[in-house]
Amino acid sequence: MTALICGSYAYDTIMVFRDRFKNHILPEKVHILNVSFLVPDMRREFGGCAGNIAYNLKLLGNAPLPMATVGQDFDAYRQWMDKCGIDGRHVKVIDSTYTAQAFITTDMDDNQITAFHPGAMSHAHENSVHDAEGVTLGIVTPDGRDGMVEHARQFAEAGIPFIFDPGQGLPMFSGDELLRFIDQASWVAVNDYEGQLLEQRTGLALHDLAGKVKALIVTKGAKGSHIYADGHRIEIPNAPVRGVADPTGCGDAYRAGLLHGLMHGLDWETTGRIASLMGAIKVEHHGTQNHHFSEHEFKARFYEAFAYHL
Repeated sequence: MTALICGSYAYDTIMVFRDRFKNHILPEKVHILNVSFLVPDMRREFGGCAGNIAYNLKLLGNAPLPMATVGQDFDAYRQWMDKCGIDGRHVKVIDSTYTAQAFITTDMDDNQITAFHPGAMSHAHENSVHDAEGVTLGIVTPDGRDGMVEHARQFAEAGIPFIFDPGQGLPMFSGDELLRFIDQASWVAVNDYEGQLLEQRTGLALHDLAGKVKALIVTKGAKGSHIYADGHRIEIPNAPVRGVADPTGCGDAYRAGLLHGLMHGLDWETTGRIASLMGAIKVEHHGTQNHHFSEHEFKARFYEAFAYHL
């Protein structure tokens, strides 16, 4: 099976604040907020939802096919893709722009403040799902607004099942627009906060939204995740973490696990645990694409975490 991953490629500038935001932000003064955080630790990493998901899906032994628009400064990232063996035929360069840029500050409670420049991502609609051959599964992740709308519509037109993962792009859409995405999708994946926002925007509870798709997946950070499928809520435990280094990109690693399970016809209990382990391995490493493992190492770690073999 081939999974088409529609979303962003971005350069992530990641900074770590060696304190807690809550110690420096006065809730009663947020209307006149003026704060500065000293960030002695800073790195520039390869990122973006499509790039991160493709990287993690490749680690799991699959052949991801990312679709994205990037800028004139993409050469270094392209070389990294080639080194990783990731197909770049549907990553389109927009010469007049820069690749999307994220500036992420993380505190000691794993809270994040992000500033994001979309750059070439705003041209995502210039790519078409119909141009990708042999695709059997897809995912629509945060991207240019028009691109997300068009790619969801094109997946539906082509009869290709896909995951709708609105992520940080969710606030761009009204309740009716979100319901349209959900009607087109086969699965929906959100984190706990996004799930609450989805309920608020659509006016429907999670179990009602779950009834519109084959499964609704809600990640809950250190509390694991819930998968609503076939009228049941499946509890997925967190995989043990050997030390938290950086939470950035954990959601993308988790979604790669979901795609892997769907591509291989695995049940939700196992699929969710694979996704959970992918997130745990990611959180142990700085950056979004700096973790590595062999098939044997992953299976051993899975058994260690969940007490059964893949």
